[in-house]
Amino acid sequence: MTAARTLVLGEALVDVVHEPDGSVREHPGGSPTNVAVGLARLGHRVDLATRIGTDERGDTIVELVGSEGITLVDGSRVAAPTSVAEATLDGSGAASYHFDIHWDLPDSVDTSGVGHVHTGSIAAVLEPGSAKVLDLIRATREHATVSYDPNARPSLMGDPAAARERVEALVALSDVVKASDEDIAWLYDHAPIPEVLRRWGTLGAVLTVVTRAHEGAVVGLSTSGQLVSVGATMVDVVDTVGAGDSFMSGLLSGLLDAELLGDAAARARLRAATLADIQPAVHRALTCAAVTVSRAGANPPGRHEL
Repeated sequence: MTAARTLVLGEALVDVVHEPDGSVREHPGGSPTNVAVGLARLGHRVDLATRIGTDERGDTIVELVGSEGITLVDGSRVAAPTSVAEATLDGSGAASYHFDIHWDLPDSVDTSGVGHVHTGSIAAVLEPGSAKVLDLIRATREHATVSYDPNARPSLMGDPAAARERVEALVALSDVVKASDEDIAWLYDHAPIPEVLRRWGTLGAVLTVVTRAHEGAVVGLSTSGQLVSVGATMVDVVDTVGAGDSFMSGLLSGLLDAELLGDAAARARLRAATLADIQPAVHRALTCAAVTVSRAGANPPGRHEL
């Protein structure tokens, strides 16, 4: 495994999950936080810069982060309510969301020794924190690789055209971009996936991936112009909460282990990589997602479960 330290920038919240049978359960979540947990369980050193309240729900998140060995960046805890996402599951296990989100980033985040930065979802588009995220990535990109997951939330992000402008600003700064087919449909008005991936490659992303639930993923390398479809691992689905985040952490883990992420030299290696070089990381991503959907909640696997 690489020794590169990963800094995750993004929201930490509590998922309040409403089951089809009417029962309700709560657990820590937030797309970037889920990715941080997934990476930590796969053996990577992770710092999390976020915004957590000093209430009981905030205590739950802090306990989780600490138990996973994740370092919480100073200034991430504030005297305010912890953000909440209400997730309602249908009979297939798919989730729809309603949010009560308060997002900002600590005023000062130490990036010394950081080899990779990941961000995504609400944190990348919701002010006032999103402007700080963009500035921090610009400042860190010279010595660290960058990944991004748009993870679109239409109820929070408003007009797709306005959201697309912010999304593409981050795509242009990123080495790896992962999205779902639902993200693409909302952001680009159902444009063909290959067309969007090529656009992102033109903006600057090297590796682009679109997940397609049980149909697997489409993977693109901008340096070669290649696109390939990869099949999913079939499992019995309990629910899909956190599946995309688990895919992202598995993908990043595989790329970090292969030294295709982690510093400026790794960026050069990623640009020279072939799809065959990327394939083990994509396989790990699909495996992580399959394990996650086979059990309740955003519960990514440890390395021993792969």
